[in-house]
Amino acid sequence: MEIQEAVLRPLAERLCRVDGVVGVTLGGSRARGTHTAESDYDLGVYYRGALDSDGLNVLAQEWAGAGASATRTGEWGPWVDGGAWLSYAGRAVDWLYRDLDRVTAVWRDAQQGVYGFHAQTGHPFGFADFAYAGELASAVILADPSGQLAEFRADMRHYPDALRDAVVRRGLWEAEFVTVLARKAIPRTDATYVAGCLFRAVCLCAHALHAHARRWLIIEKGAVAAAGALPNAPTDFSSRAHAVLGRLGTTPDELSAALTLAEQLVADTRDACPLT
Repeated sequence: MEIQEAVLRPLAERLCRVDGVVGVTLGGSRARGTHTAESDYDLGVYYRGALDSDGLNVLAQEWAGAGASATRTGEWGPWVDGGAWLSYAGRAVDWLYRDLDRVTAVWRDAQQGVYGFHAQTGHPFGFADFAYAGELASAVILADPSGQLAEFRADMRHYPDALRDAVVRRGLWEAEFVTVLARKAIPRTDATYVAGCLFRAVCLCAHALHAHARRWLIIEKGAVAAAGALPNAPTDFSSRAHAVLGRLGTTPDELSAALTLAEQLVADTRDACPLT
């Protein structure tokens, strides 16, 4: 059974009555219209200052049952800093905390071309801090009493030129650099290290293609397929990117062959992302 907005909006309004909560959005694939019947419902719970996690915990139990719970801020890491994994009518509904002061700071940096990929549980490549802007740009606002989320979303729908240039230039430079590092590990048949380097190179290419097209890329999951669907993507980008890791192997010859595929993919991505 699908959960309708008629259910989610009253929940969002109740969340906004918890101390600290500023607004609530529906995000992820369900906001973008790319979801399947099994997709989770991701609710962004935007807050400022001290968040009443006890109040959230009470609401989680009222809404999803006595076994439900919400975390305190910081329990899940620095960038997705808490929330709740709930079930309603047989569907997964996740609350994901977002510190609006941090979102504001990240957006200010992004407009200047300053960004980073950060260690965060659940993000093997790294959490792209500018994903905060991408989330709001594509979100469905469920509750926003002060109008702050709508104001931010209007600005964030434009991908900053400075960020575009920085992600393409720095990202493709790093993608080339990590393939050099990977090649040095082949004589030691260090397949794990090579795999890590090539995974990073592929993800950097996906970010560069999205940035060049001025499209927000929020998470690694589905990033290769999304990049391959962009009009500026190199021919067969997705299948070639998957082949880099799908055929990695463990012998020097196998590792070298996979690396050659990666090097060509990076070179073709650079050709597809010209900057003036």
